[in-house]
Amino acid sequence: MKQKIYNIQVNYQQLISLIRQLKFEDKVNILKELKESTFKKRFKKLLDSLKTNKLPFDEITKEVEAVRAQRYEKRK
Repeated sequence: MKQKIYNIQVNYQQLISLIRQLKFEDKVNILKELKESTFKKRFKKLLDSLKTNKLPFDEITKEVEAVRAQRYEKRK
């Protein structure tokens, strides 16, 4: 049997109400779709939040070396 497709307008609260009425499996499918359709934007937001010019590479290197030295001393 061929599915019929209808276009309807629902507001946010109506959409939430409809989602709450779905079976668990259908909710999981919707969640997967939302994750896939928003991945690029979420990933870009994450990368943008990690960008910083506050720490020069030399300072990062010094800190890494200090931590390595501390760990080395603890192993002795």
